[in-house]
Amino acid sequence: MSLYIDIKKKIKNFNLDVKFEAGNEVFGVLGSSGCGKSMTLKCIAGIETPDCGKIILDGRTLFDSENKINLIPQKRKIGFLFQNYALFPNMTVEENIAVSLKKRNDKNIIKDKIKAFYLEGLEKKYPCQLSGGQQQRVALARILVTNPDIILLDEPFSALDSFLKWQLEQEIIETVESFGKTVLFVSHNRDEVYHICNKIGVIENGYMEETRDKKSLFADPKTLSAALLTGCKNISKVRRLSDNNIEAIDWGVSFKMTREIPENTAYVGIRANDIEIIPGSDDNGILIRCNVCRIIESLFSNIFVLEINGKESIKNSGKLRLEIKKKDSYDYINKKNIKIRIKEEDLLLLT
Repeated sequence: MSLYIDIKKKIKNFNLDVKFEAGNEVFGVLGSSGCGKSMTLKCIAGIETPDCGKIILDGRTLFDSENKINLIPQKRKIGFLFQNYALFPNMTVEENIAVSLKKRNDKNIIKDKIKAFYLEGLEKKYPCQLSGGQQQRVALARILVTNPDIILLDEPFSALDSFLKWQLEQEIIETVESFGKTVLFVSHNRDEVYHICNKIGVIENGYMEETRDKKSLFADPKTLSAALLTGCKNISKVRRLSDNNIEAIDWGVSFKMTREIPENTAYVGIRANDIEIIPGSDDNGILIRCNVCRIIESLFSNIFVLEINGKESIKNSGKLRLEIKKKDSYDYINKKNIKIRIKEEDLLLLT
C-alpha cells in the first residue's frame, strides 16, 4: 500500500466521505462535475483540511485528526498538476521549473528536465508564448523536479481539443509509467481514465461508491452512477417480481433470468453495443419488438433510437439506443420496425 485515505468533510452541497487505498499504480477517480473529486485531491495535498480522518502516504502520516497531525503542503512531497497548469505568467520556462527547487540556480537539474520534456529552445519563453501541450510539459517538469512521492492530476485535459488531448494523453502515460509511484488521475471522462488508469474509483455526491480494476468496472458496474459514468445510456427502473424475474418499468418488458436477482436491485441497464438486431426467423434469447423512431449518424457507426412496442412516452421511457457499425446497418435504415435480442449476461443489475 502506498496511499491510504479515509476522510470526511462537510461541504456546502454534500458531505465528502472518501475511503480507498492505492499502490504504486495509476488510480483513476471518476465522477461527474462537482461530486468531490478535486476536493479529495486538495485534501491529500494539504490545500484543504478534512473535518476528520486519516491520510497516510508511504507510511508517513500527512493528516490524522485524532492525533492532531496536519502537515503543511510543503512537507507532504506531493506533485499537483492543476487543470490550468498554474504556471507563473511573469516567469520563463526555466524559471517556472526552478521555482520548486530549494536551490533555484541548480542548472543541471533544470537542464535535465527541459531535455526530458522536450522543452529545449523554449527556456526563455513565457507561458503566453507556449501551446497548451508545451504548458503542460512545463508544469509536469516543475512537479517532477522535486522528486515527489505521489502525483495528483486534476482534469489535465478538460480544456483541450480532441487531437491535442490525444497527444497529451500519450505524454502523460509515458510520464506516469517512468514515475513508478502512486499517481491519482481525476476526470469525468470515462475514455481518459480507461486509457490511463489501472484501477478506478467511482465517486458520486462525495461518496466513493466502488473501487475496482478498470476492466471489471466497465464490464459489470454495480451502481447506477457507475453505469452512467462508464457510458451506459439504456437504464430502466425495475420491479423485482421474484428471485429470478424482474420488470423493467420504463421499457415495459419483463426478464426471466437464470441467475438470482439481488434484493436491492433498483435499476437494470444494457449497453448500446450489447443489443443486436436479429432476423425474423431467429427466436433465441430475450426478444423485444421495436420501432425505429430515429437514426443518429456518426462517422463510423449509426445509433438507432428504438421505441419498444411502439409506445409514445415522455422522458425517453421505453426508448433504447442501439449502436451498430455503419457497414452492418444499411439493411435496417429504411425499416420501421425490427426485432432485437438482449443476452441475459449483458444485463447490468444496479443498485
